[in-house]
Amino acid sequence: MLNEKCKNDYIVSATAAGAKIRAFACTTRNIAEESRRLHNTSPVMSAALGRTLSAASMMSIMMKGDGDKLTIQIKSDGPSGGLTVCADSHGNVKGYTPVPDVIVPAKSNGHLNVSGAIGNGDLIVVKDLGLKEPYVGRIVLQTGEIAEDMTYYFAASEQTPSSVGLGVLMNKDNTVRCSGGFIVQLMPDAEDEIISVLEENLKELKSVTEMLDSGLSPEDMLSEVLKGLDISFNETFDTAYKCDCSREKVEKVLVSLGEKELTSMIKENREAEVHCDFCEKNYIFSPDELKEILKESRRKQNG
Repeated sequence: MLNEKCKNDYIVSATAAGAKIRAFACTTRNIAEESRRLHNTSPVMSAALGRTLSAASMMSIMMKGDGDKLTIQIKSDGPSGGLTVCADSHGNVKGYTPVPDVIVPAKSNGHLNVSGAIGNGDLIVVKDLGLKEPYVGRIVLQTGEIAEDMTYYFAASEQTPSSVGLGVLMNKDNTVRCSGGFIVQLMPDAEDEIISVLEENLKELKSVTEMLDSGLSPEDMLSEVLKGLDISFNETFDTAYKCDCSREKVEKVLVSLGEKELTSMIKENREAEVHCDFCEKNYIFSPDELKEILKESRRKQNG
């Protein structure tokens, strides 16, 4: 049975200890399930993608610009071939993995072995904030379990001491039961006493999936993490799995192939088929449509 509080995906932001801590939490069951449905992922890859999608959704609302974009990419040597997740500043996320049907033995405690599917490699975060060059942060994967890797990323690449919790719980029929997480960050002026209380809370904290499955909301999760630290909730944000691909964008990709390639396809009377990895849509262009695209491209080039 689906936890009532998991029904709608959303993110909540909060501060605590006189704004010396900032925090985010989310429930993303629908996002993780849509990702599973689109890509027909195995349970372990549903968990890997779901965790990363949760992290990206929370990081997306940390960006301020209307057109800001975020990409989290894992390049690794495990059987999954890594994964890629993208988000915009409005809480829309999407993701894929090259090998969605990976099966690896569970851990000795029965939990899904995400690190076994991911393997060793790097975690790369790219933030396109509308500047000349995007910000790129890169770390070596610490565990391959995603949450610990994101915690290390914030400390090493953004110099922000953080604690990240992420989790995806699967049903027996391999659909997603609950998904979500939290990110808690210390501001530079946080005193030792605040840090000690937070560390103690984190030691006693149940897993994200345990909390969500027991009926806790994102607000409840943060209340547990920030117990005794005078929490103040700020805003809530919708978040959803949404791919922004379109026929118009795919036409631009075809133009980028160059006139020579397009002309060759037209002469050979070949269709062009472009596949979107994020939503599994296929876009097909007939030779006549390619002629129109080429004609329009030339017109623009000639002013």
